[in-house]
Amino acid sequence: MLSRRNFLLISATTLVAVAVPACARNGAGQARQASAITEVFGDGIRLTAVAVEYSAPVEAATLSTAAFEVEGRTLVEVFPSTSTDPAERAESGRFVILALSPDDADASLAQQKARGQGNGTGSRDGAGAGGPGGPGGGPGKAGSRTSGSPVYRTAAASLVLANGERLATSSVKNLIVDDFQQLEFHDPDTGDRLEYNLFVPRDYDPQQSYPLVLFMHDAGATGDDPFATLFQGLGAIAWASPEDQARRPCFVLAPQFAEIIADDDSQTSSMLDTTIDLIEALANQYSIDRKRLYTTGQSGGCMMSIAMNIKYPEFFAASFLVAGQWDPALVKPLARQKLWILVSQDDGKAYPGQNAITEVLAAEGARISRATWDGTWSAEQYRAAFEKIDAEGSPINYVTFAKGSVIPPGDSGAGASGHRNTWRIAYGIEPIREWIFRQ
Repeated sequence: MLSRRNFLLISATTLVAVAVPACARNGAGQARQASAITEVFGDGIRLTAVAVEYSAPVEAATLSTAAFEVEGRTLVEVFPSTSTDPAERAESGRFVILALSPDDADASLAQQKARGQGNGTGSRDGAGAGGPGGPGGGPGKAGSRTSGSPVYRTAAASLVLANGERLATSSVKNLIVDDFQQLEFHDPDTGDRLEYNLFVPRDYDPQQSYPLVLFMHDAGATGDDPFATLFQGLGAIAWASPEDQARRPCFVLAPQFAEIIADDDSQTSSMLDTTIDLIEALANQYSIDRKRLYTTGQSGGCMMSIAMNIKYPEFFAASFLVAGQWDPALVKPLARQKLWILVSQDDGKAYPGQNAITEVLAAEGARISRATWDGTWSAEQYRAAFEKIDAEGSPINYVTFAKGSVIPPGDSGAGASGHRNTWRIAYGIEPIREWIFRQ
């Protein structure tokens, strides 16, 4: 397993040419150090900016994108900041933020695509008809260990100043990711050791009571790198963003599973009970409201959420189930729960699987609202569609993405594409997160 220090030393360098701002010339201010800045998107972590620290404040009026060059990248904006965080933008500051296009080909830091990015819906390599979302195969049996998690290169840059001086980035700021603690839980009941990431509300007050969101990753992120579940997408990150925390402060728990937690035979590993025990331990340590515990997961994490709700039907107040399925003969306890189910019609297993599940729930008397959304919609369009289905007031909402709408331009849609691109979009739809917290 990579240590935090070693992780930061695995360098992938981007050459950056930097001009000295007018107000910092002639000894008024010198570049002291630089930091690479990353941000997590629906499809993973990307290098999106470089922060250059000067010894004296730099004025916004003295800056121009024409004065800076980043090799192989598109520079979209340059502005002062009071820190390495681009959100601390100011008219004057000792830090100059070089904002880079997140759509550049070299923006992504993933070096190896996750294998088996599935819910146990196909072969581990995710290719062809046998890949996730297609017939056959699977990620392996529950409890089996894997080293298939993606590998990420460290964001790094070599800066060349106008006077010819070179300055290499000496640190990395991972927006939101750095706000999570990396911890271990040793469960005395199951004997399991579980690494996990925990976000504690910034202004945590033990006199108040906070909700907790559990996010569980897909099989493709399984492995020993504790950051894999945070780097691979927005499943954990979205709930911990400054914007979400300002509206809905909460704890966010993102375990890093080193084994397959749920398989195509609707079996789970002992991590089901270990994760429940971890939540109990955290609720004893922090002021966490046991009536406002929420679970969500994509693919294998969705399947584990379903299994948890079956075994512990009173534990979670609501669940956000993304791109997963389970044996419909086992799901009757879900009929009395609050669920938001989201799946793509291009998902070869999760889509028919959720159709079968909701049929069982409806037969059990559950009130279910249904809708078809488009994966290319804007935030405003998702909001309007959410308000329409939400007005029905059903405890279970089943939304499918229209066929073809989650497939990125230029993607053939083969193999696991319709499956994994569901969660690329799902966790960016804020109204669903709002709904979860209302339960």
